[in-house]
Amino acid sequence: MIDKLEFLMALAREQNFGKAAEQCGVTQPTFSAGIKSLEDTLGVMLVQRSSRFLGFTAEGERVLDWARRIVGDTRAMRQEVAALKHGLAGHLRIAAIPTALAMVSALTTPYRAKHPHVKFTILSSTSVEILSMLENLEVDAGLTYVDNEPLGRARSVPLYPEQYRLLTSESSPLGDRDTVTWAEVSRIPLCLLTPDMQNRRIINRLLRAAGGEPEPTLESNSMIVLFSHVRTGRWASVMPEKLADTLGLTEKLRSIPIIEPAAVHMIGLVVPSREPMTPLTAALVAEAKLLAAELA
Repeated sequence: MIDKLEFLMALAREQNFGKAAEQCGVTQPTFSAGIKSLEDTLGVMLVQRSSRFLGFTAEGERVLDWARRIVGDTRAMRQEVAALKHGLAGHLRIAAIPTALAMVSALTTPYRAKHPHVKFTILSSTSVEILSMLENLEVDAGLTYVDNEPLGRARSVPLYPEQYRLLTSESSPLGDRDTVTWAEVSRIPLCLLTPDMQNRRIINRLLRAAGGEPEPTLESNSMIVLFSHVRTGRWASVMPEKLADTLGLTEKLRSIPIIEPAAVHMIGLVVPSREPMTPLTAALVAEAKLLAAELA
C-alpha cells in the first residue's frame, strides 16, 4: 500500500505516467497497474485518464492528501526506529531561495558537527517551488520568506530580517552616498532576479511605490550571476544585506542602505506541518531556533 501511495504522489509531482514511473524506478505498465490496484482497493476512480494524465478526480485529490500524511508518517517512523538503533543518520534535503543560500551553512555546519552521519542536498528554488516540494515530500525543509506570501500547510521558524542594499561601484552616480532612497534606485539601470522569484516581486513593489517602473537591463535566477556583473563596476543591483556581506565587497564596490521607506522581510526555516516530525527535521528545527537566538 505504501508503494502505491508513493506512486500517487509521484504522479502528482510529474503530471505524467511515464515520468512518474521513471522516478519510482518501475516500468510504466507496473506503475499504471499499481494505481489501478489502489483504485480497486479503495473502490473509487482516482485518476482522470485518456491517452495521457488529465488530473485527479475529487476522490483522488482527497486520497492524495492522505497519501502525503501516511507516507510522511511512515518515513518519520522509519527514521525514528533507525535513530534509536544507530543514532541520527540519513539524508536531509533543503531547498532555499537564492537570496538565502549563503545562510544555509549557518544551519548545516553546526548540525553536521552534532550529527556527522547525516548527508545534505541543498537546492536553489523559488518560494513557490519550496512550498510545493514540501507538500510533496520532495524536500525536508526550506529557507524562504515567512511573512510576505501565504505559507499554506507549513510551520516556520523565523531566523533573520532581510534588509536591502544598493550594490554599485563607488564611481557610479549614487556610489558616494551613505544612504539612497527607493525613488533614487528606481531611476538607475539595475540587474535583478527573474520575475518568478519572490525577492524580485518585493523589489518591484518597492520601486513602483516610489514612482518608478522596474526595467532591469539584465535578469537572472542566480545571485552569483548578478554579483559577478556588479563586480565589473558597470552594473548595479539590489541585494539583501547579509548576502552582500557574505559575497564580499571589493575596494571599488559599495553596499549602500536603501531607505525611505524602510523595507524589511523575514527569512525563516519552513518544514511540513505534521506531527511527529521526522528526527532529521526535528534536529534541523532545533538548530534553527539556536541560530535565530544568535541572530536576534
